[in-house]
Amino acid sequence: MVTAVRSHRYSVAPADLEEFLARRASLIGTVRETHPGLTATVLVRLDDGTYTDTWHWSGERELNAALAAIATFPEAPLTMALTSDATANNGLVVDQR
Repeated sequence: MVTAVRSHRYSVAPADLEEFLARRASLIGTVRETHPGLTATVLVRLDDGTYTDTWHWSGERELNAALAAIATFPEAPLTMALTSDATANNGLVVDQR
């Protein structure tokens, strides 16, 4: 099975980081309850102060099902409200060592 990822890049104001992390944790918990295909999440602060947030899925079908249900996760808009300049990309893992 080919794993899928959704990668976000955004900024979070330093004053909002603690609240953002709490909301993000709540969102991840809710998504995992209803979409167990979410296998891992990785948040990285880059040198320029922005963040990459990569969510790993057991497959493309599981990723797409969760995206289709995004409106049912009340934590999603609450979490993303603390970000700016957000972008997102979906992809499939081609090689992992």
